[in-house]
Amino acid sequence: MPEELTSLLGLVSLNLSRNHLIGEITEKISALQQLESLDLSRNNLYGGIPSSMIALTFLSHLNLSYNNLSGRVPSGNQFQTFIDPSIYAGNPGLCGFPLAQKCKDDETNQGPNVVGGDEEGSEIEWLYMSMGIGFAVGLWAVFGPLLFNRKWREAYFRLIDQVYDMVYVALAVTFNRFK
Repeated sequence: MPEELTSLLGLVSLNLSRNHLIGEITEKISALQQLESLDLSRNNLYGGIPSSMIALTFLSHLNLSYNNLSGRVPSGNQFQTFIDPSIYAGNPGLCGFPLAQKCKDDETNQGPNVVGGDEEGSEIEWLYMSMGIGFAVGLWAVFGPLLFNRKWREAYFRLIDQVYDMVYVALAVTFNRFK
């Protein structure tokens, strides 16, 4: 695959299928951050699928079928959504999820979370914990002073009464116009 293509940073779709390309998929492909569709099928590409491709977070369509690729299919990030084995068909050297061909170093069938599974779960736990803590702190920041400071509490309820009166008067005037 020509390395010059990786300098096209705004590239959204790249279809190089059936171009008789020979060589490896460059690690620099991860520079194409805007890439949504990549089709490199039916070429003579060899070597592994670069692990840097998991950084292509916008990638929603991938076809690497019918090349001479080998090694483990990367997992994590966007690659966990590519569960159709046909996008890797015709690459007898590829192994790992979602292919039926297991890699030699696989001890158990762990599914899509072979790499980074525990780390992602930990990130989600931290997200929920920080949301809960943020909610509690925000709630106390608003209602704490009202609970402990009498002047603020009286001012708050005075404001609520004034807003209620304004809304009530506005609604009463509006409904009287329609009569």
